[in-house]
Amino acid sequence: MSSDAPRTACLLVPNLPLTAELRAHPELDGEPLAVASGPGPRAELIAVSAEAARRGVLDQTSVAHARAVCADLIVRIASPALETAARAALLDAALSVSPRASWAPRSAGAFAAEAAVYLDASGVDALFQSEAGFAAALCARARRLGLPGNVAIASSRQLAQIAARRLSGPGETFLLAPGREAAFLAPLPIDILDPEDALAETLTRFGVYTVSDLLALPRRALRSRLGPDVMRLIELAQGRGDDTPLPVPSNARLLEAIDLEFPIDRLESLAFVVQGLLSRLLARLEARHLACGGLALTLQREDGAREARWIGTAAPTLDLRVLVRLVCHALESQPPQAAVESVTLETEGVPIQSDQLDLFRPAGPAPAALGRTLAELEALCGGDRIGSPRVADHNHPDAFQMAPFRPAPPHTPHEPIPGPAGQLAIRALRPPLDASVRVSQGLPQHVRSAIANGRVLQLAGPWRTTGGWWSQEEHFAFDSFDVQTADGTVARLRFDHLRKHWQIDAVYD
Repeated sequence: MSSDAPRTACLLVPNLPLTAELRAHPELDGEPLAVASGPGPRAELIAVSAEAARRGVLDQTSVAHARAVCADLIVRIASPALETAARAALLDAALSVSPRASWAPRSAGAFAAEAAVYLDASGVDALFQSEAGFAAALCARARRLGLPGNVAIASSRQLAQIAARRLSGPGETFLLAPGREAAFLAPLPIDILDPEDALAETLTRFGVYTVSDLLALPRRALRSRLGPDVMRLIELAQGRGDDTPLPVPSNARLLEAIDLEFPIDRLESLAFVVQGLLSRLLARLEARHLACGGLALTLQREDGAREARWIGTAAPTLDLRVLVRLVCHALESQPPQAAVESVTLETEGVPIQSDQLDLFRPAGPAPAALGRTLAELEALCGGDRIGSPRVADHNHPDAFQMAPFRPAPPHTPHEPIPGPAGQLAIRALRPPLDASVRVSQGLPQHVRSAIANGRVLQLAGPWRTTGGWWSQEEHFAFDSFDVQTADGTVARLRFDHLRKHWQIDAVYD
């Protein structure tokens, strides 16, 4: 086989409704489980677990008939939200081993319940030793995301999907070597090509049951008698298929949702549901080597209204405990106004940060550990209390702003710039310390506080700072003095004219 030959893999989940239900509720694995098309005893079963099938429960029977056959049958209603999330997770599993992948078109008829994704399998020997190793790794990644499926590799997308349909159990793999397509397809039943119902019925009347029977039909006037769809089947039967390059997905937006069996009006129960959604969302992010940069929470209420919240993080993280705490904090600060019927979590995947070490300075904190610490601090203290202080565009002495924390960039060592002799450094005290001051002729004469005590030996000032006169809440007026007390302390003393109160604002070092 030439290393330049294009190869395509197909990851296929045969029964998506059942797999999506078990992915959201892994405790039901091994139980007699069935998925119904709707509520009520007359609803039709669209998916049945292996345990339920062993007890005689069949697809396309009513719920009432199935319960008569198996009394302890667990019936769940098909959830479009769970199926959509499972189908998206299938693409994440593919992107964890290949940069090019896309969903397969939805099938109909006997294969309506399946979900499949195509991915580029060309040149995988360098990373996975062989195509067999690549297929096994893909199966393992999908199983970790709760999607046990089959993997087949062939020369085209359709051939890979047909080969995957022939596999019986989850976790099986199949490699279709180039040049073996015709021999592989010839004995297969014609239904494996997924023809339209009308075309399948016509071919059956003609006695066409296998792929070899289809290829034996005379080509003359075949299109005019059976329609254009038969030519697509013949191309598939001859081993030809779509060989256009697979796209590179650019969207890193991931979504997990669940439709609840009954409305939830308690925050403890809602937090349990959110934890399950987050665990599945983080597993998908980790598979694609991404981190959670923030969460969009949407609650569908029982009264038909929707509530949307944005939950930011101080740094991208994959810590489940931290994210659960952030979401619970958001729900506690603003509880939903009615019982919740469905929950949706959406995030934008952010590449996991790495740190390039510098030869001339000590190593800083690991980006992952730093992000986890910032996220935990935000969950404990609140998002408005975590970050780096910045000078605010305001003349109030206590004004400052908070900016997102970023480690200092590497810098080139340089010679220190000499300053004037006798220069002092001032250390601001926030909050300022209260002081008891004795005043004579408007000037401080004696100070008593936790830092400076004694008679004022030297004095400079006052310097008045005022502003916010247009608002009673923002109005301020201070007189500041630089004082040296008898105990040797040099401090900045200020008098608040509005509160009639003295404070130690800063200390000179």
